[in-house]
Amino acid sequence: MTNREDMTLTSSGFYVSQEAPIRTDNPVPTPSVPAPDILRCAYMELVVTDLARSRDFYVDVLGLTVTEEDENAVYLRSLEEFIHHNLVLRQGPVAAVAAFSYRVRTPEDLERAMAFYTELGCRVERRKEGFTKGIGDSVRVTDPLGFPYEFFHDVEHVERLAWRYDLYTPGALVRLDHFNQVTPDVPRATKFMQDLGFRVTEDIQDEEGTVYAAWMRRKPTVHDTAMTGGNGPRMHHVAFSTHEKHNILAICDKLGALRMSDAIERGPGRHGVSNAFYLYLRDPDGHRVEIYTQDYYTGDPDNPVVTWDVHDNQRRDWWGNPVVPSWYTEASLVLDLDGNPQPVVERTESSEMDVTIGADGFSYTRADDENGSYRGEASKGFKIGNQL
Repeated sequence: MTNREDMTLTSSGFYVSQEAPIRTDNPVPTPSVPAPDILRCAYMELVVTDLARSRDFYVDVLGLTVTEEDENAVYLRSLEEFIHHNLVLRQGPVAAVAAFSYRVRTPEDLERAMAFYTELGCRVERRKEGFTKGIGDSVRVTDPLGFPYEFFHDVEHVERLAWRYDLYTPGALVRLDHFNQVTPDVPRATKFMQDLGFRVTEDIQDEEGTVYAAWMRRKPTVHDTAMTGGNGPRMHHVAFSTHEKHNILAICDKLGALRMSDAIERGPGRHGVSNAFYLYLRDPDGHRVEIYTQDYYTGDPDNPVVTWDVHDNQRRDWWGNPVVPSWYTEASLVLDLDGNPQPVVERTESSEMDVTIGADGFSYTRADDENGSYRGEASKGFKIGNQL
């Protein structure tokens, strides 16, 4: 890990520091103009190949509320949302992400977004009437990392259904929590997001300083988005929150009862990173959806940054459960502003799957940690592999 002398090893097994220990030798230039003041991740626009089938998954199975729909699109929101939607399902020929959309603090921040990305030479498009129903004046860009971003302030308000307990299901989704993006160069992506005003909360590294992932936030939770190292630009997942972990268990039970257990890719479990309870699902097009709950507050200016060792088997699952290969390798395409899939660039640095054991049904244990290993066999590097 880099700058280990500036970190403190905690009793929980990870390091903390006051500044994100991530450096890049290939930064995107920092614009001379101020960045837009981003409030939070607000919605994702997904292109799906079978709108009716996707609607069934997100509405009938996961319980999102339909705000509005037509023959080409369905606009969905979670129970505590008051803006028009958190998710747009749009019919299209290729399953992909059309926009990672963020709300900004003021209308003037759209001018800042225009200037910020124009200085970087990015393609920028503004529509006073908005790109989707329920959203007003908006700016969309293809950012230097290849991702389609949207910024907006004006919205159509809808009823917040937080008090409508008659509408709650056992697995009720209450908020959009975060995005997760796949990119070949995590330090470069992190530095660019920091220029946008994001703060790093957690990251995964090795002793050589290779960065495998970083979590970044605008709202005071663990993240509004994360950058995961891999072939990209692609979308790893979009995440919705529940109130409690028992809501996630109820979703698993419902999927089992519907004979849809194959939609469960990973979990349920407890993350080390973020400390949240999680479940990963795949929708009918393979888009990954995380159900997420109970992370922690990060809003203080001196909130410590958490750095995990990539060889700590508890970083991805606090119980040390293995990670399936698809979770590391598969992700959704993203589109440019014309609706064409962006080319995917291969990651040249080490992959997290290759340097750890977990994707093949085993789980790595921390080196030289006899007390914390499985039956005191840390030197073998396996949690269960030696039993087979």
